[in-house]
Amino acid sequence: MAGSQEHGVGDEEKVQSETRQDVAGTQERDSEKGLGNTHLGDGQHAQIDPAIASRIAANVDDFMTLVNEANEANERERGMKLSYAFKVYPKAIAWSMILSSCLIMEGFGTSIVGSYISYPPFRDKFGIPSPDGQHQIPASWQNGISGATNVGEIIGLQIAGVLSERFGYRWTIISALGAVTAFIFFPFFAESLTVFLVGELFQGMAWGVFQTMTVAYAAEVCPVPLRHYLTTYVNLCWIIGQFISSGVLVGLVNRTDEWGYRIPFSLQWVWPIPIGIGTYLAPESPWWCIRRGYKERAEESLKRLARSSGFTQRDADAAMALMIYTDEMEKQLSEGTTYWDCFRGIDLRRTEIVCLTWLSQTMCGTAVGGLSSYFYQQAGISVEDSFKLGWGQNGLNAVGTIATWFILNRVGRKTLVFWGMVVMLILLIITGFMGIHTPPSTAESWTAGTMVLLLSVTANFSIGPVVYTIVSEIPSTRLRAKSIILARNAYNAINIAFINIVSYRQLSPIEWNWGPKAAFFWAGTNIIFTTWIFFRLPETKGRTYAELDILFENKIPARKFASTKIETLLQGTQGAQKEQAEIITSNAEERTVA
Repeated sequence: MAGSQEHGVGDEEKVQSETRQDVAGTQERDSEKGLGNTHLGDGQHAQIDPAIASRIAANVDDFMTLVNEANEANERERGMKLSYAFKVYPKAIAWSMILSSCLIMEGFGTSIVGSYISYPPFRDKFGIPSPDGQHQIPASWQNGISGATNVGEIIGLQIAGVLSERFGYRWTIISALGAVTAFIFFPFFAESLTVFLVGELFQGMAWGVFQTMTVAYAAEVCPVPLRHYLTTYVNLCWIIGQFISSGVLVGLVNRTDEWGYRIPFSLQWVWPIPIGIGTYLAPESPWWCIRRGYKERAEESLKRLARSSGFTQRDADAAMALMIYTDEMEKQLSEGTTYWDCFRGIDLRRTEIVCLTWLSQTMCGTAVGGLSSYFYQQAGISVEDSFKLGWGQNGLNAVGTIATWFILNRVGRKTLVFWGMVVMLILLIITGFMGIHTPPSTAESWTAGTMVLLLSVTANFSIGPVVYTIVSEIPSTRLRAKSIILARNAYNAINIAFINIVSYRQLSPIEWNWGPKAAFFWAGTNIIFTTWIFFRLPETKGRTYAELDILFENKIPARKFASTKIETLLQGTQGAQKEQAEIITSNAEERTVA
């Protein structure tokens, strides 16, 4: 027995020798292929803290096997080609797309509500006469309805955090689908704005669940090469829902009775049953299973997410080891999984990044594009033309999101977001100048409308979809759902407290009536958040979750995230492996003597 252990130690020394040689080799490779906290050669390196590795070793049965298999899976993901990922993981793609389709329903519903402020049948039913002779929904009610939706989403997000931790992503989504089916009755049968507002509050609670669970699930069921496709697809689902709603509104815009606005609401009942069936049949997130200690269930999920022909038992064992190792590492870095833990230690920086990135999405000027139909009308464009432009805008938004799939992994998350913000700033300034003359000429109105359209397309080519990738990659795996919830709630809170109040009053003819000049205001907020992105947003392209944990643990500055080389997991844990090998040898010798 002792001889066997000595042989194991000899193998370990051989592994250490080989990995030391590999360190030298990695210094000559592309900077995106490695991690460390020392300056070697011409680049910065990062590796796991040896003390943390030792604590992990003390908590697992066979650390040497675990870290070797985890390293194998980590290197497999880093070196995986996109074509191979599509070949082996089509089932993961399909299941993620099914769950993400919840946001098609949500995008449809929120777009309907947002468009009703400028929709003739709804305005005639619930509006009051304005100076131009038309009926308008008072800004206070516009703000109240939007605020109720956001409050509902905040409540729903918090509920999702509690339910998902205990019951998993699938059952949390299924419960929200059942709830939203019932909540649709409120706005459908509403005879007053009060009932309509209550309905939007309740619907917002279900929508809040979808906003978090779909993103977290997409981030946890696929390998690194597919991650940005499935997370940005969440944004595309929003746009698909908005596109469908715009088409429905265009088709019903000339209908003057109450069914002109009730029919769009009734179409929401089409979605929950098929989505619910698909969600029930989907495998649970393997990362959630690991966090709950359901290792057999996690392995089963892994196998259901991949084709058996390209995903062997060895691949499954290695993937399990990487998840367990990452989970144990995060336990050592941050013991808890509560909301408070998101604001402690290194997780505070991660929380800042996800929250301010999502705030950037709504403060960059997209508030103008989000009210496109209303804006077009206030700029002097006819009601019919405004809804047609809004429909075309949603189609272009979809093209913009799809385009990010082909460029995001080439230029990186930060680069695409930053330059998208800069382009939006320019478009906002041009839009503002179109409102200098009051009222604007026909040419100025159409120019302003076109700038808003281009602004929306630019947002959906950059920060719109990429924010979903960033907020799913930045948090630790143990705090991912709660971090996304906090970030989305920051987004909702700023909408309630600021954007809904300001944006409607800026454009309403019975309030401030700024028209296109409102774009100057949003140009100012754009500058603030563009500056933050430049200095504080790190680049996460091509990193596994274990590597991101190491980068944050080593406090690597945002500007050096892309260039910092990361040691393989084997090299970062050599000391802990040696300690465990010595313990095993010592125990074996004691048993031999006994």
